[in-house]
Parts: sequence; C-alpha cells; structure tokens
Amino acid sequence: MRIRKKRKKKAKKIKKEKLKKKIYRKKIKTGQTGNNNFEPEKVLRISKNYDQKIEIEKIKKQATEKKIFKIKDYIVYPKHGVGQIFSIDTKTIGGIEVNCYEIKFTKDKAVGLLPINKQSHLRPLSSINQINKVISILKGKPKIKRTMWSRRAQEYEQKIVSGKIYDLAEVVRDLNKGNDNLVEQSYSERQLLEKAYDRILNEFQIALGISHEQTQKKLDKALKRI
Repeated sequence: MRIRKKRKKKAKKIKKEKLKKKIYRKKIKTGQTGNNNFEPEKVLRISKNYDQKIEIEKIKKQATEKKIFKIKDYIVYPKHGVGQIFSIDTKTIGGIEVNCYEIKFTKDKAVGLLPINKQSHLRPLSSINQINKVISILKGKPKIKRTMWSRRAQEYEQKIVSGKIYDLAEVVRDLNKGNDNLVEQSYSERQLLEKAYDRILNEFQIALGISHEQTQKKLDKALKRI
C-alpha cells in the first residue's frame, strides 16, 4: 500500500511539473513572462504581394493607314500652308501609340504633328498644269458678289483655310485692285488678299524651283501690277 501511495505522489508531481512547463512556454510565446531578460519570439511573415507578378502596362496601338508621303516631301496643310515632312515617328498620345508625320512649315518656322490616319488633310504641291490654271484665274475679271462685306469676308476666309489652290487664286483675283487703287482697300481686305497671295507665292516658289523675286514677278504680271 505504501509503495502504491508513493508511486501516486510521484506521478502527481511529474504531472504538475509538466503542467508548469506548458504554462511557462505559453507565457514565453505571448511575452507574458516576468523575466525581463526574455524577448518574445518574433515570427517573420512573407507578404502575399511578393508572390504576385508585376503587371506590365500594355500600350495600345492605333491602326494605321499606308503612308502616302515620305520624308523630305513638301506638302500643303490647309491651315498653315506649305510644309516639309522631316520625320515619320511613333508618338504616345493618351496611352495610344500613333504613327505621325512631323512637319516643318516654311513660312512661320513652326513644327507640327499629324497622325498618318489624318493624311487626307494634306495635299501635294501643285503640278505645272495646276499652276498654269491658277495664272489664268488671276488674269481673269474679279467676280464680286453684291452682298455685305462681312459675309464676303467670311467666304474668302473659308476659301483660304480650305487650302485649295484654285480657291486661293479666286480670293486674290477678286480682292486685287492693282497698284493704283491698292491704298483704297480696307484693312481687312488687305489682310485677306496678302494671306491668300503669300500662300500661292510660297507654293509656286517651291513647286517651280525659282527664287522669291521671280515668283513674285510672275504673279504680279498675271495680276497686272507691273
């Protein structure tokens, strides 16, 4: 009986010690132990983002047309007149890759970009036959409508902005007064006349491959200014 009691006591003692050790281990993990020298266990966690793949932003490409013009070609853009293509490059506009013509305009020395998809706005320089027809238009009699000047001025402006060589010739023909009566023109008339005249002059100079003075002489002769 005594031996059994001793064994029971011993077993209880072992259980208590095991229980104490268990409790102490839990305290160590949570940092609740009274021992000041003890540092709680640090657990390193790898972020889930580490496993995620880096997303590469895809740039959309605009469907492009077949190029009509090439580098060094001279063209006419309605709003700016004669220009020369000095580069064909891809530009990112609004997150879309766009093939563009880079154009240097001869008169104001400005540089412009035009998507190849909008090349229908451009036209080549006038041919010899077109130049001859322009000369015959300039030699003709002015056709002035009997309407208010503000309305006529608007029509002339639209013709200039169209960039069409025959429309430009008609504006010059209708507003041309010759050397004698040039002073009698209003400021707005002179502005429109000079604008259309300069467009024709610049285009003819490059198309014919002659000097500014020779081109001016050719036009002024047709307009009976000399």
